[in-house]
Amino acid sequence: MSVIAKLPDGRLHLQHGPIDCLCRAWGPDDAVAAAYAQAAAAFPAILPALVAERPHLRTPLPTPPPAGAVAQAMHAAVAPFVAGFITPMAAVAGAVADAVLAAMCAGQPLSRAFVNNGGDIAFHLTGTETLQCGLVTDLAAPALDGRFTLRAQHPARGIATSGRACKGQGGRSFSFGIADAVTVLARTAAMADAAATVIANAVDLPGHPAITRRPADDIDPDTDLGPRRITWSLGTLAKAEITTALDAGRVVADDLRRRGLVEAAVLALRGDIASVGLNRNLERA
Repeated sequence: MSVIAKLPDGRLHLQHGPIDCLCRAWGPDDAVAAAYAQAAAAFPAILPALVAERPHLRTPLPTPPPAGAVAQAMHAAVAPFVAGFITPMAAVAGAVADAVLAAMCAGQPLSRAFVNNGGDIAFHLTGTETLQCGLVTDLAAPALDGRFTLRAQHPARGIATSGRACKGQGGRSFSFGIADAVTVLARTAAMADAAATVIANAVDLPGHPAITRRPADDIDPDTDLGPRRITWSLGTLAKAEITTALDAGRVVADDLRRRGLVEAAVLALRGDIASVGLNRNLERA
């Protein structure tokens, strides 16, 4: 059953199973009301459509495109990363945010809007409009460490974060890498979601004794990662080792930016930060 509620601060809350979206729109009152009604009408069908294609969406690429619109967006977002292990589930949160935002904005003269699906955000900006978005550099101990100024003239319309915090350690996802957090700006939230996963996986020190890894399905039998070993805990690292791990992730982020798959990225590990493609649109708090 879906939960659809207008909050006192003007946001729209949409929740159905694991999908939990906070939405906000700005514009003429009638346009905002219509945008919320459109999002509310479209939302209940999203999860059942994904569940219907669940086996396909949990299968590593290469696979044929799925049938549903959100599932197709997930598949398209991860397709550039087919050379490594990836399933369409790597883009699910971002693709859902994109879909809800598209429903909100369809035919409505909104000046700006966003859909935040568990931290993966799709946003709409026009003219000189901006949005402020908080930056978290440690998913295991979330705090506001900085902020992005998102501007209409910038091509990015999606932002997503991934990292090693996993179930039981402050997060809801798994990672093959050791990054505390990797935040990515891309042209869609689905692309940002997939790219953040890939870059976070690349921030790593293979074979390092301070890293404990466990089979993903030992921790969550329902995971799409199967027996692949994910990072479970991380001990002490020397400064040079932190730099080496971040550099490995930055190489991947740089390549994705050259290929037009991401616009910018912030990589964080043990208080150190590496970035790609950032300028005055990132302000540290």
